[in-house]
Amino acid sequence: MKITLEELRAWVVVVDCGSITAAAEQLDQTTSGISRALSRLENKLQTTLLHRTTRRIALTEEGQIFLQHARQIIASVEAAEEQIAQRREIPSGRLRVNAASPFMLHVIVPLIDGFIQRYPLIELELNTDDVVIDLLEQQTDIAIRIGELRDSTMHARMLGSSKLRLMASPAYLAKHGTPQSVADLAHHRLLGFSQLEQHNIWPVRQADGELLQIKPGIGASSGETLLHLALHGQGIVRVSDFLCREATASGQLVPVLAAETCEMRHPINAVYYRNSTLAARISCFLDYLSEQLASKNLL
Repeated sequence: MKITLEELRAWVVVVDCGSITAAAEQLDQTTSGISRALSRLENKLQTTLLHRTTRRIALTEEGQIFLQHARQIIASVEAAEEQIAQRREIPSGRLRVNAASPFMLHVIVPLIDGFIQRYPLIELELNTDDVVIDLLEQQTDIAIRIGELRDSTMHARMLGSSKLRLMASPAYLAKHGTPQSVADLAHHRLLGFSQLEQHNIWPVRQADGELLQIKPGIGASSGETLLHLALHGQGIVRVSDFLCREATASGQLVPVLAAETCEMRHPINAVYYRNSTLAARISCFLDYLSEQLASKNLL
């Protein structure tokens, strides 16, 4: 037995209007269509809900009992529709955002205060992973991905791109010397990724014209860890602009082989699943992030 909401509404309107003809006019349907809906409802319930004559209708005892439930069901559906409509106008609910820890700490976290002030009804949950996650498995609404996208099943919104640079601390260079050529890097400790080999391609060309693929002297799974290794004088690192901006401004890190560095940028995308209409809490976060990144030149 599968009673439809349309059948329930038709029956309640018939009761309220007092006739099938009046109900048909109110619902903008034919009298035969309303009559068939009532017959289907009674067949599914295997009971008579209305006594019908040419002049009036009267509820049976079963009809009186069922009417209360039907009104409650219709009211619940209408309340749910109204609540969803309100959420579209005033974004609310839990929003789960995932990003690699460096991007979360250096880009997203400084912007959160403004977002909360603008959308106080959204409950933020910020999670970090330095590897690509499954959005559905991790119950994530939005994931920030750095680098080329490989999963075509998701929607993506381009947030910008970040330039890659070679950096080291003044203390490291004072102790080990400053490289004057790409070949000199072979005599230095290079800091790189232990798991993401594609991130160990550096934006400088070897004598044969190929980009340098390094073998890390110290490897780490997180760009944040590599940044702190460089800050503590442990070697030369390839790092994104957004990650080293503060350290560069303060002089804690300085460029290495700036003249030899090629223009290499990592695209940064927000990815999400979208089956139909995008939830307001997701779209407002994407809009806010794009707006802030552009206005503050963070990428």
